[in-house]
Amino acid sequence: MRIAVIGIGGVGGYYGGKLALTYGKSAEHEIIFIARGKHLEAIQKNGLHLKARDGNYVVRPHMATDDPVEAGVFDLVFFCTKSYSLESAAQQFSSCINKNTIVIPLLNGVNNHKRLREVLPEAAVLNACVHIISVIEKPGFIHEKAGPSILTFGTDDGRAGKYQYVLDILLKADIKAVMTDKISEVVWGKYMLICPLASLSAAYGKTYGEITGDGACRQKLKKMMAEVIAVAHAHKIILPDDIVDDAIRLISSVDYNNKTSMQLDRERGRQTEIDIIPGYLCQLAKELHIPTPLHDEMYAKLK
Repeated sequence: MRIAVIGIGGVGGYYGGKLALTYGKSAEHEIIFIARGKHLEAIQKNGLHLKARDGNYVVRPHMATDDPVEAGVFDLVFFCTKSYSLESAAQQFSSCINKNTIVIPLLNGVNNHKRLREVLPEAAVLNACVHIISVIEKPGFIHEKAGPSILTFGTDDGRAGKYQYVLDILLKADIKAVMTDKISEVVWGKYMLICPLASLSAAYGKTYGEITGDGACRQKLKKMMAEVIAVAHAHKIILPDDIVDDAIRLISSVDYNNKTSMQLDRERGRQTEIDIIPGYLCQLAKELHIPTPLHDEMYAKLK
């Protein structure tokens, strides 16, 4: 199979790196990295340096490019761009994706599969999410820092089993992958965590530890999680009763000084995902007449 990873940032670099480590020197699958700029140049020249918790590796895909013509047609593609670049990336590489291509987005947010289906109506688009903290340290270097590093993908229609071969590919590459017939519950579960956490950290400039270690911030975080749960329930997404406590424990287990990607982007003066993460929740809540005052406050502050 021809397997592409579009966006070799923290997420794409980690999972793409794992795929290239296993299959890069093999004829079993062809691994294609889609990157750009100095990061692409570094990968083409020296390979991708992956600092993972299970070891340090230098991996080389079969191809690293930013050219759709050179890339060719994909059998399986993982979109790992920033959410605000999703449609443009899909349009740029639409010629590489056809009715036989499996498309899996690994981005923040809950509606990425719907957005991709608008741009790529012929492709088989699944939904997915990852729980990982991984960053680009410098061009050509990826560092997996924290999190369970689990990749979960699937459907809501009971037909996830037809994609068993995708799961097998990931597992063989030593990726902690899970396939499910209840993917919306998993994706909303992550959104329930990342939407409040990213909003608070970016708005107040606080690390994971500073948020959970401050009583007022911790309570605000819990109340914001409850707002996400209310919107999820309105969409008939039922989340576990203990999901908030589990999320707080997970955040508290991460290094005190870790920052969300939205906080880092804001500190560096880069475009952020505020419209995709808190903004989308506020929009949904307004349409459903569900009050989300804390997210409204954070969104206004971030805007």
